[in-house]
Amino acid sequence: MRTLEFDANGPALVLVDQTRLPRETVYVTCRSAEDVAHAIRSMQVRGAPAIGVAAAYGLALAALAQSTENSATFMAALQKAAEDLRQTRPTAVNLQWALDRVLQRARTTLGVKGVKAAKQGVLALADEMADEDVAVNRRIGAHGLSLVSPSANILTHCNAGALATVDYGTALGVVRAAHEAGRDIHVFVDETRPFLQGARLTAWELQRLGVPMTLITDSMAGYFMSRGKVDLVVVGADRIAANGDVANKIGTYSVAVLARENGVPFYVAAPISTIDLALASGAEIPIEERASREVTEVLGTPIAPEGVQAAHPAFDVTPARLVTAIVTERGVLRPPYSESLAAAVRAYETVVA
Repeated sequence: MRTLEFDANGPALVLVDQTRLPRETVYVTCRSAEDVAHAIRSMQVRGAPAIGVAAAYGLALAALAQSTENSATFMAALQKAAEDLRQTRPTAVNLQWALDRVLQRARTTLGVKGVKAAKQGVLALADEMADEDVAVNRRIGAHGLSLVSPSANILTHCNAGALATVDYGTALGVVRAAHEAGRDIHVFVDETRPFLQGARLTAWELQRLGVPMTLITDSMAGYFMSRGKVDLVVVGADRIAANGDVANKIGTYSVAVLARENGVPFYVAAPISTIDLALASGAEIPIEERASREVTEVLGTPIAPEGVQAAHPAFDVTPARLVTAIVTERGVLRPPYSESLAAAVRAYETVVA
């Protein structure tokens, strides 16, 4: 299953509407960059890698919509679309990374071959990024396999599976790799309040894959760890600072503290594109604040008294000292992260160049 597909005949980007899962599988058709921006903002598509590729396709739609042959006018329209997409969700660096990469391809192609070729180049790059994401996730899963014992109990928080990527997943990519290797694993799925990505999405994915699992409330994680029921924690990431601090879905920090208290390894699985060496530490990572009603309501049903205002930081930051290792497509990175992360990014940039 792919979270998103591009229909060249539309042209349109077709997305699985993640706000409707697991009750029904519905698809959203985005015919413009504005449609893609709305889908990202409303969390119809979510997960750092997925929104990065979706944004790339959003720019492709913006490019294909241009009738001008003037390079400056074309580039101005593309930059405007990129800025609109950039404002949708501030925490996930993959979004910024994808937009910058597409804009660079557009500029390079424009300068040599003109507008028509730039349109084709932008769409081709978005296609490349989609396929690249799947390959990267499979490599993350393969590297993470070394961390999973034959009968491990794994706890995960939020959704970092196929739905958070183009396909396969990062944290759930590690789970999938272990399951596909025939290991007798079991997954504890944190429900992940307030948006319930674990209960709605991760449980749905694991059920479809046939992976044994138990859904738990977020407040149960410590209970199961303290009784020796959890062998390792694997989560995804939306941004990783140069020192190894990790921004991920709200509640991840709490899970990491519980893991440290109970001697449980805490692993982060994420592509190199999630690493932001421009930020020295997690203190510099922008944290998205979402609507109060997403806390005071569950699937549209009020659960708090009318008029109550709720806080809703969508992410928190786990300090590097609590992270046992970071699994990337280039291998398992360990402390000191200031060195291992920088080396991984340099190696990635050399390959891309």
